[in-house]
Order: sequence, then C-alpha cells, then structure tokens
Amino acid sequence: MIRYTFCFILILQAGLLAGEVKLPRLISDGAVLQRNVELKLWGWASAGEKIELSFRDKKFSTQTNSSGEWMIKLPPQPAGGPFTLVFSGTNKVAVNNVLFGDVWVCSGQSNMELTMERVKEKYSKVIETAANDHIRQFLVADKYDFNKEHNDLDAGNWVAATPAAVLDFSAVAYFFACELYQKYKVPVGLINAALGGSPAEAWMSEDALVPFPDYYRELQRFKNDKLIAEIETHDRSTSAKWYNELNTKDVGTGKWNKPEWNDSQWNKVNLPGYWADDQSGEQNGSVWFRKKIEIPASMAGKPGRLWLGRIVDSDSVFINGKFTGTTGYQYPPRRYSFGADVLKPGENIITVRVISNAGRGSFVPDKPYYIAVGADTIDLKGEWRFSIGAAMPPLPGQTIVRWKPAGLFNRMIAPLLNCSIKGVIWYQGESNVRNPMEYEKLFPTLIHNWRERWKQGDFPFLYVQLANFLEAKPNPTESSWAALRQAQLKTLSVNNTAMAVAIDLGEWNDIHPLNKADVGKRLAIAAQKIAYNEPNVIGGGPLYQSHEVKGNKIIIQFKQTGGGLVTKGDALKYFAIAGADKKFVWAQATIEGNKVVVWGEQVDKPVAVRYAWADNPEGANLYNKEGLPASPFSTEDQIQSK
Repeated sequence: MIRYTFCFILILQAGLLAGEVKLPRLISDGAVLQRNVELKLWGWASAGEKIELSFRDKKFSTQTNSSGEWMIKLPPQPAGGPFTLVFSGTNKVAVNNVLFGDVWVCSGQSNMELTMERVKEKYSKVIETAANDHIRQFLVADKYDFNKEHNDLDAGNWVAATPAAVLDFSAVAYFFACELYQKYKVPVGLINAALGGSPAEAWMSEDALVPFPDYYRELQRFKNDKLIAEIETHDRSTSAKWYNELNTKDVGTGKWNKPEWNDSQWNKVNLPGYWADDQSGEQNGSVWFRKKIEIPASMAGKPGRLWLGRIVDSDSVFINGKFTGTTGYQYPPRRYSFGADVLKPGENIITVRVISNAGRGSFVPDKPYYIAVGADTIDLKGEWRFSIGAAMPPLPGQTIVRWKPAGLFNRMIAPLLNCSIKGVIWYQGESNVRNPMEYEKLFPTLIHNWRERWKQGDFPFLYVQLANFLEAKPNPTESSWAALRQAQLKTLSVNNTAMAVAIDLGEWNDIHPLNKADVGKRLAIAAQKIAYNEPNVIGGGPLYQSHEVKGNKIIIQFKQTGGGLVTKGDALKYFAIAGADKKFVWAQATIEGNKVVVWGEQVDKPVAVRYAWADNPEGANLYNKEGLPASPFSTEDQIQSK
C-alpha cells in the first residue's frame, strides 16, 4: 500500500511539473530582445491553460493549445531597460534584467566561433576595458540532431561583457557589437551559434537540402542512430589502437624528457619549420625535440610563459624535466605558463614531444617562439636537436558526425526561430572550399532557407569573404579559395545581403588569423548601410560591376567606390589577363576615375581579367578612399550582384 501511495505522489508531482509555465532558454534573465518590432514570447504549460504576461503595468494573455504550447505577442518596444517580465499560469516565472535592443545571430564555423581568449594577447587593452552591460552574448551549445528539429536549447544563458566574461565571446561578434554600440548606443544581443569546421549544409534544414541530393541522401543515412554509434565506436577504437601502439613503441617515453639525457648524438634541425624538409622525412608518429638555453640569474626562480607558436599536430612540453603543458590538435596557439620552481640559472632544457598524425609535422613558421619572464625574453628559434620516438603509419581519417547535413540546423538554429532578430552575421566557407561551384547555389539557398523559416522577411544577412591563406604563389594559378570567394561575391545578388572583404586580414600560415577587430568593424560598416539604412555610408570596398575590351586593354567599371579608387603602395598589383587560350599572365593596371585599365605585353587580344585570384594574393592593393579593400573577382563568367 505504501508503494502505491508513493507512486501516486510521484505521478501527481509529475503532472504538476508538466503544467508549470516553462520558458525557452533564450527568454531568461539578462535577455536582449529585439526593439521596434512585434515580439513573440513563447513557452509551454498544460493544454488549455491561461497564460498571462505582466510587463510595465500592462497585462497580455493567451491560452495554450492542445500540445501545451503558447505564444504572446508583445507590441514593439523602444530600446532600453532593464525590465522585468512576469509570466503567470499555475505558477509564476519572472525574467529579470531584460533589455530591448538589436539581436544578431552570429553563425558559421571556427572564425566566427573563435573567442576573445584566443586573441587576448593582441587585444589585451580591449579585454581590460570590456565592461559594458549593454553588450551581451548567448552561447548556443554545440549540439546536433539528424532526426528532428528542436524547439528549445539544452543549455545557455545571457552574459554581459566584462573583462572575465568577454573571453568566451566570439571575437568577431564582440568587435562588431562594440562598433554598433559606439555608433547607436543601443543594447546589442549576440546569439552565438557557430561550430568550428562546419560546412554550410550542416546549417540547412532538411527541406532545403532536397535540391542537393547527395546531402539529402547523407542526411537520411545519418538518421540511423545505430550507424552513428557504429561509426563512433569504430573511430574511437581505431584512434585508441593507434595511440596505444605509438606510446608502446615510443623509445623516448620516460627518458628523453629528463634534463640529464644525453642528446649529443641526435640530429640537428632549424626550427620553426617542417622537419619533413630536413633529415627526418615525412614522419608520422612521435618526434622529440630538445633545446638548451642559458637562463640569466635575473630570470631564474620566477614564473614565466613559454610560447611555441603552433605545432602540427599535438605536443607535450617539459622544461627541465617538469611537465609544462600539452595541446591535443594543431590549431590553438601554444602558450604555456610555468611556476617559480622551473627555471634555474645557467643551462636549462626545453623538451617537446610532438605527435604527427598525418602529413607534414611542423613547428609552424612566422609564429612567436620564445620564453618570457616579465619583460625579459629569450628567442627559441634556431637550432634544436631531434630524434624519432616512434614511426607510425598515418592515423586513418575520422568521420566528423556533427558536421553532417542538417544536424546543426535542427539543434542550434531551429530553437531560435521564434526569436525576433535584427539580422545575421556569418563567417564560413573554409569547409566548402572543396567544391566552390556548388557553394554558388548552396550559400544562397541557406540564406533563403533561414529567412523563410524565421518568417521575418529579408532580414539583413552580412557575411565575411574568406581571408587570404596558404603560401603565396609567384605566378597566376588556379585556386579553389579564390573560386569560393567568387561564389561569395555572386551571393550579393541575394537581396539585403552585404559582404565584408577580408583579403588583407589573413595569415598565410594560419586558417584562424588574429585580426578579428577589422573583420568585426567591416561587418559593422556593412550593417550601417544594410541594416540601419545609413545613406551616406559606403558599406564596403570596391566591387566589380562590368568590363569592356578595347584593343589590347580591358577596362573595368567598379561600384561601391566611395570617395574614389586608390592603391596602397605604388603600382596596382595582382591583376592578370588571358586571351582565348585562358592562360592568365600578370598584367599592368592603372586607375582612371572609377575604372581600372588593365593590359599586358604578352596578350594582344585579352578576353578575361582576374584580380587577387589566388589562395593568398599577397600585395593585392586596390581600395577605395574609405580604406576598404576591393573584392577579388574573375570576369570569366559575368558576376551578377545587386
């Protein structure tokens, strides 16, 4: 009898809990809600339950439907706050510290996801002064689902910018918000829904993938949870086996990190660089590196920092035999702190065990390599000694399930669709470089998909064109990165879009360039034009408009020239022309008004022209007087943009 009574109580409690008013995580303490539009405020309760909202001495009410869903529409509110919203049903829920301002969805892959923490050395002063309660971020958890669209998020809360909290903000989004707040003094809410490595198709709904049959079929395949479990189990097993074998075979483990180890017979190598270019060949497995440095008494016995640039792929670091730090994959900067008990006067030993999973292992060039104590530093570039710990075949590739089609839309975007927004900022494309021609259709489809599902019309969609990356080439060549940028340029034909050109903000050796301030600023300039309708703002750099061939010259007309076309430096660079054979060669170019005239001695009858067409067009220098760079382009097929 006691057991049945207990069960009855549990059932009763469950029923009461089910009937309670529940709000989505986006409508929570500290929320920023979109100003100047009719707002949807929504949630869940018991079927048929009356729900009431109390706000600023007014009441608004509705009733839940048969599924327990409810929605209250709040009339447009001006910017301001903080306010409290009180929702009542069988219970009351108060949402405190609510601001009305402009809400931006910040999405894409790693260059949007990359946090202020990753660029904290470059922007230390910005972080120190990041105290603005009117700039807030909601970080959407990295989750996926291939079977259904979710109506709420599993986690997340609104956080205001402070020196500590801003370290978790998207760097691009934070700089974007700072620019807008400085200009308009209106609260800015950032909904950060981005995931490193994600391709565009992962951010699209199932119905939007129908015109892309390969992705649609792949989505159907990954609706099978058993398949996912098998893939993940296999990948974990393969990885564990590889690393277990590596660690078993590594002859340096437990010995070569000790300072007394005699490395005089080891080979020498100059770092940073790719050791495949030296004596070890394309070595996968583990390679140990050691360097002796002299530490003056003034630096000994004090805490400090070790900078080891970037290392491909992973590393474990020791100073005088003491473990200093480890990083498990190639992209993060290596920044290791150590205590006062590590450095000693005289000879000190730095040991780095590097694991190369596949391809060419390296200490990436043109990155910082030094040890620092206070203001004193010792350069670590130059000669190191190395020895192979264990040679291994390449680690077999892994299946990244979370990047598969529609999964991120279902879990990270669908729960946002009731939220009124000002617009979207988007930084993505690196993971679609493999197929830039497809991206010409894929990316516009994504924009239409989001607008259709948000039901807010053609809201502003602002995006970043891919930055320059990889080693510069001496001669004109084909480039999938350039072709992807062309696809992004063509997407300007979609209404109410704008593109921030970043062709001068990248780094040849890093897919995650540090200059996020200028990216955010250029997005904010585009927003002033597109989202805030500033008539006198030039929203970006020069854009190709048309061209004509006259004799041996091609005359290019540009738009968005602002105060006029200018060149940074001397002569214009990175224009190339081709004749009927489509073989591009470098050309000369001059500015004439809002036009650029291009010609070349090797081509008598040019038919096509390119500008900044390369992975990394170092030195491309066409700008407008507002200081914004021209977009790369090719005239091989006519660009249609607004």
